[in-house]
Amino acid sequence: MTDWSIADHTFMSRAVQIAWQGLYTTEPNPRVGCVLVRDGVQIAEGYHRKAGEGHAEVNALRHAGEQAKGCSAYVTLEPCSHHGKTPPCADALIAAGVAEVVVGMVDPNPQVSGRGIAKLEQAGIKVRCGLMETQCRALNPGFIKRMATGMPYVRLKMAASLDGRTAMASGESKWITGPLARQDVQRLRARSSAVISGVGSIISDNASLNVREAELGLENAAEVAARQPLRVVLDSSGRMPERAKLLSLPGRTLIVSCVDAPGFIAACDSVEWLKLPGKQGGIDLHALLKTLVARDCNEILVETGATLAGAFIAAGLVDELVIYQAMKLLGSNALPMFLLPLDRMSEQKKLTLIDSRILGDDLRLTLIPGLES
Repeated sequence: MTDWSIADHTFMSRAVQIAWQGLYTTEPNPRVGCVLVRDGVQIAEGYHRKAGEGHAEVNALRHAGEQAKGCSAYVTLEPCSHHGKTPPCADALIAAGVAEVVVGMVDPNPQVSGRGIAKLEQAGIKVRCGLMETQCRALNPGFIKRMATGMPYVRLKMAASLDGRTAMASGESKWITGPLARQDVQRLRARSSAVISGVGSIISDNASLNVREAELGLENAAEVAARQPLRVVLDSSGRMPERAKLLSLPGRTLIVSCVDAPGFIAACDSVEWLKLPGKQGGIDLHALLKTLVARDCNEILVETGATLAGAFIAAGLVDELVIYQAMKLLGSNALPMFLLPLDRMSEQKKLTLIDSRILGDDLRLTLIPGLES
């Protein structure tokens, strides 16, 4: 086991911190940070800002210039060893004459895992690995899961009253939560590769499922909103309204159905209709997620009604549940969060709370599936 010093933790902490600056812009690439250190003093830093642009190591090396020779590099993710849209970062570190590389975690891509480290060591560079791995993994849950399992990381978001209701029986639901909670939802959308909803939400709310610049509250809101996540609407029987607002919005929309597309879809250049084989009268959610992985989707946000939300939970496809809870009561006639036909205590779905915080007058709960009782 490697003995990590206080200085090691300090520099890797900074690398993690700057990596988060790429939270909304690196898709489908991982978020990575790099700090360069000489004689115990940081001399440069860089992070991966946007897919297709320089990676964290390259950006840090550019800032360091000739000072990079003989320094130590702290990187949250193993330097890449293969050619993609940019040259290998391992080669750049070797060419710069770096003496040591401290790696937060090994690249989870099975095609490249360990090869960057091996290339550095073959060039005579000392490599230490595993510093603050938990924090480094937290940067990229979707990328890691996609590479390790071939499935995306799925967040299910629900907004509900204190008594667990999402809308009145009539369907009226605006607004259960306040502006800070709605801003937070916009940021969840912005970090996601795709946003999934059911056609019922489109019919009842004319939902847009887009990232709205004015509601993000970020300094780089314009840049963030320019990269719209893929909007995915599940419409098993072909009920999509011809005048639905999201059909004319900037960005891409994918409608997944068990039937052929209606004629008006052909006129929508940014809309794709995908006919996917059904399962028990509905869309096969596992097949849907596999389809999205094939499109390089890392993190998926599900925003939908009780039926589809319950189906995702029942299928065991939810990695994280985010509930925005308003301090209100909507009553027993209002609609529930999930349709989950459970009859016995042995069937209960146990969750583990990993975060809770106040957003204005609302409470945000973040939970992950727990061990069954």
